[in-house]
Amino acid sequence: MNISRRQMLILLPAAAVAWKAVLAGTPEASPNYKMTEHWWSMLVDIDKCIGCGNCVRACATENDVPEGYFRTWVERYHVSDYDLANPVVDSPDGGKHGFPPIPETGGRDFFVPKICNHCADSPCTQVCPVGATFMSPDGVVLIDKEYCIGCRYCIQACPYGCRFLNPKTRTAEKCTLCYHRITKGLTTACCEACPTGARQLVDLKDPKDPIHEFLRTHHVQVLKPHLATGAKVFYNDLDGSVR
Repeated sequence: MNISRRQMLILLPAAAVAWKAVLAGTPEASPNYKMTEHWWSMLVDIDKCIGCGNCVRACATENDVPEGYFRTWVERYHVSDYDLANPVVDSPDGGKHGFPPIPETGGRDFFVPKICNHCADSPCTQVCPVGATFMSPDGVVLIDKEYCIGCRYCIQACPYGCRFLNPKTRTAEKCTLCYHRITKGLTTACCEACPTGARQLVDLKDPKDPIHEFLRTHHVQVLKPHLATGAKVFYNDLDGSVR
């Protein structure tokens, strides 16, 4: 098909708008997706995480995360046999490149992946003065960068430390559960890259999703349950020392 220069100039703005919609993961980009039929969450199996950093690298690539900032990261916990209440926690470069070995001194070592908890009663949405932070009908907490004024209120309000101010856009940023992917029937970049299946995207509204049986038969918790934020990232076998 031959397209003239004039036709190309006419088509380019429309193409730019369409591509922006695709990146945003809007319903317009996924006409068969019905937001009210889903309620998204994530399951993290602590025993399966090996601290490889694949999830962190995949997230950074998929979402163009600035160097030194993280939408997801992995922490390593070392719990001493003699001091259970004070674990040693490290996360070099967010666990992006794995973890260096540590001397064998007894105790237990395990990895804890962390992301935005997409809280049903999220403090961040409550403090945003312009409504830039909001919850979608399918349970994902999102940020509209067109409205965000970079006031940092939501960053301060998040009790999980999951938000940051993008140094390039000067707007708040965090995990979006790869909304541009899940509205097209895909899983998140971090789940796709995990070699052990430690992360699983789940749909709490889908009666056929294995998450329902898993929640009934396993010891599953959320981070900082005493805050009553309605966190929707569930951890299997979460150690009591995890902060």
